[in-house]
Amino acid sequence: MARKEHIVVGLDIGTTKICAIVAEVTENLAVNIIGVGSSPSRGLRKGVIINIESTVESIKKAVEEAELMAAVQINSVFIGIAGSHISSETAHGVVALKRHEVFRADVQRAVETARCSAVVSPDRRVLHVLPREFIVDAQEGIREPVGISGSRLEVDVHIVTGAITSAQNLMKCVNRAGLDVVDIVLQPLASSEAVLTEEEKELGVVMVDLGGGTTDLAFFSEGSISHSAVLPVGGQHLTSDMQIGLRTSQADAEKIKIRHGVALTDMVMDTDTLEVPSVGGRPPRAISKRVLTDIIEPRVEEIFDLVGREIRRAGYEGKLAAGAVITGGTSLLEGMPDAAERVLDLPVRRGVPTGVGGLRDIVSHPMFATGVGLILHARRMDHQFEKVGFLGSRNGGERSGGILDRIKGWAIDFF
Repeated sequence: MARKEHIVVGLDIGTTKICAIVAEVTENLAVNIIGVGSSPSRGLRKGVIINIESTVESIKKAVEEAELMAAVQINSVFIGIAGSHISSETAHGVVALKRHEVFRADVQRAVETARCSAVVSPDRRVLHVLPREFIVDAQEGIREPVGISGSRLEVDVHIVTGAITSAQNLMKCVNRAGLDVVDIVLQPLASSEAVLTEEEKELGVVMVDLGGGTTDLAFFSEGSISHSAVLPVGGQHLTSDMQIGLRTSQADAEKIKIRHGVALTDMVMDTDTLEVPSVGGRPPRAISKRVLTDIIEPRVEEIFDLVGREIRRAGYEGKLAAGAVITGGTSLLEGMPDAAERVLDLPVRRGVPTGVGGLRDIVSHPMFATGVGLILHARRMDHQFEKVGFLGSRNGGERSGGILDRIKGWAIDFF
């Protein structure tokens, strides 16, 4: 029987905004965006929830807006997770092949062996176990080992862990907004799904998601993720610097950053000016635009210097042939790719979400990279919709169950 179109929802809970994206996935796995909703985020700091009620209200507003545009009822969502509590490591697993051929169950055993070899503290839980490479009887570089003959299967995996309390608070907010959490996905992994090409992943690339509270990194080589990191600095730090340097309110500093912000001082003329609102009823002031860039440029350099340090710390210096792809709302600052190239000494491009249809013009914007990536991640998971069920339908949807097996242990710990 032909499968009908189904609904998938990605919910990006960020430090500065919360975005809900609704997509229709067709029987041939094409993704069509049918609804988008966003709301200012009031309850997070550096990717971590600090106010439950404010976050719940922001989620509700974003979801209601998306429901109205898509004409569907949203019951379940894929959500992203980030923050300085995220960490990653590599692990290795080995199993014997009893039938002298690799079967799907053998792959699962090998991955589970690698996961169990990692030491995870009691206050943390595994978010992802991502295979990087399989080895069958010393034959390296295997992507899909099923069906290959041999007597020994090895796997190298990338393990991502997060703090239980942070994930607990995230799930609690979504549940209080009346939604089920289908899966929790690392935000840089989701963003990478939307903005990176397969060629870049093969050559070696770092995806830099410049968010409001954090900068998320995902490294790829030979087609698979090999390292991830979260830096506790983002666009809000630029706004704070401008608020202090320009002696204006945070809201006005944010508006000035969006309208007039430039990442490099040599991209503005001495004669360029702008008007800065004052506080306390004082009249606005006219300043040189160079004063603004003198505030922005050092912070931008600091962000990319931290990215460069992580590249060197992780051992990827000289190994990123495809350079860097920057995305996220902060990447829209004028001159940001040029600033990144100058600091990192790598080719840099600004990444926007691709691979979707429908209302793609609306989501073809770096700020929607994570939301679109969550949907693409959901579609890609084992091509799994036949196995685990969809999240909804035109008449309101159905509660999902299958994917929850991966996080049911979390629910037990949480509740």
